[in-house]
Amino acid sequence: MTIRRFFRRTVFDCAAWTWRRGSRPGLRGLAVDGKSLRGAARAGGRRIHLLAACDHADGLVHAQMDVGEKTNEITRFQPLLDTLPDLSDIVVTSDAMHTQYDHATYLRERDAHYIVIVKRNTKRLRKQLKVLPWKQIPLQDRTHTTGHGRSEIRRLKVCTVNNLLFPGARQAVQIVRRRVHHTTGKISLKTVYAVTSLAAEQAPPARLAQLVRGHWTVEALHHVRDVTFTEDASQLRTGNAPRAMTTCRNLAIGALRLAGVRNIAAGLRRTARDQTRALALLGLT
Repeated sequence: MTIRRFFRRTVFDCAAWTWRRGSRPGLRGLAVDGKSLRGAARAGGRRIHLLAACDHADGLVHAQMDVGEKTNEITRFQPLLDTLPDLSDIVVTSDAMHTQYDHATYLRERDAHYIVIVKRNTKRLRKQLKVLPWKQIPLQDRTHTTGHGRSEIRRLKVCTVNNLLFPGARQAVQIVRRRVHHTTGKISLKTVYAVTSLAAEQAPPARLAQLVRGHWTVEALHHVRDVTFTEDASQLRTGNAPRAMTTCRNLAIGALRLAGVRNIAAGLRRTARDQTRALALLGLT
């Protein structure tokens, strides 16, 4: 009961940023994305929704924030990143919800860069991107991946721009994804557009492809929390307990990843067999 009261009344988030901030020079990707805790429904049926910023390279969560009942992810984007002291040389990636003029302006004012996906919620910008001379631009990057019962080929083209209807945009990106589902044989083809504040000399096509793909690090984190920690089955919903428990899960996953563990479930089983291993992972021994 004492532990439950502690988690219910305490707000703490994993401050992994200071652990690794100066360890790798050059551009670093930071994915911003939100996740609802499906089992943690409060009065009125509202699910607790947390917005987080996750490092592309190691999967560490550097900032986390409860979105709140009377707002949404868009309004919490800047407050979330305000908790990080230094965003220079950081490339923030996000889904189409955060393709917002104010977000782009904020990031450039903080010496950060962005790569954002452009969908129908920004119709004028999407229209500009679709009419660019893509057929005249040669293919600049191609990647082939296999997993989750499908194989995917991603073809990328990049175009330097200077008059897009988006603050600080320097390059436009077209990605054509061709997926083959192994069980059904079904083939799907989809074209995705993106814009970035990175100039060509800062991020060539291969690096842009890597950064766009790197956004899925945060989706992988959510998957591990759901499958390995059964997060969505948890019905903790009082006070700050859901947020605190999510922080603990992020901390456990981050510590194992920093130790080079690829299979988090296997790493948890191994650590549970010897209590000193957990202390060693956290640098307490």
